[in-house]
Amino acid sequence: MTGAARSLAELDEVIGQTLRDADLVHEHPAPGKWLVDLPGTKKLKTVCGLIVGEHALRVEAFVCRQPDENREQLWTFLLQHNARMYGVAYSIDAVGDIYLTGRLPHAAITREEIDRILGAVLSYADDDFNTMLEIGFGTSIRREWDWRVKRGESLRNLEAFAAFADPDRRPDAVPDRRPATDPASPDARR
Repeated sequence: MTGAARSLAELDEVIGQTLRDADLVHEHPAPGKWLVDLPGTKKLKTVCGLIVGEHALRVEAFVCRQPDENREQLWTFLLQHNARMYGVAYSIDAVGDIYLTGRLPHAAITREEIDRILGAVLSYADDDFNTMLEIGFGTSIRREWDWRVKRGESLRNLEAFAAFADPDRRPDAVPDRRPATDPASPDARR
């Protein structure tokens, strides 16, 4: 329906039906306000807000807290991705937390477009998540890995970072210079 103004009730109906059809967990705390849980694989869940404004639908999803390190490198990574993204772009808030944000005019609010924009949010948040963590939190992840190894704790939820967190797999790791066997061992005397 282009040209004519669409009512809040009509827009809410389109959004609500789209979320129900997609079987997405969501909340509708007030007219024109939606919170949608988007299940991922790397980032297990991205919560996306859909807020109907006077002229446009605002889309906003928290992706990652402010980085501990390498901020400029991470901002460069995000800005380079923005040029190729559909409907949303990476942005940061006043403290440096990372979001995906976008706006759709009321005329563009259709089931297909809501599905497409939610798919884009999920794809960008999930696909880039581990890279963002490696760039912005690499030192903390390596420390956590080392601490867990020393204590014999599970590394299961850190396995995605093994290539750079595990000292034996890191490209900057110093090769082990110890002899293959201990000269004092019975195997070395044979």
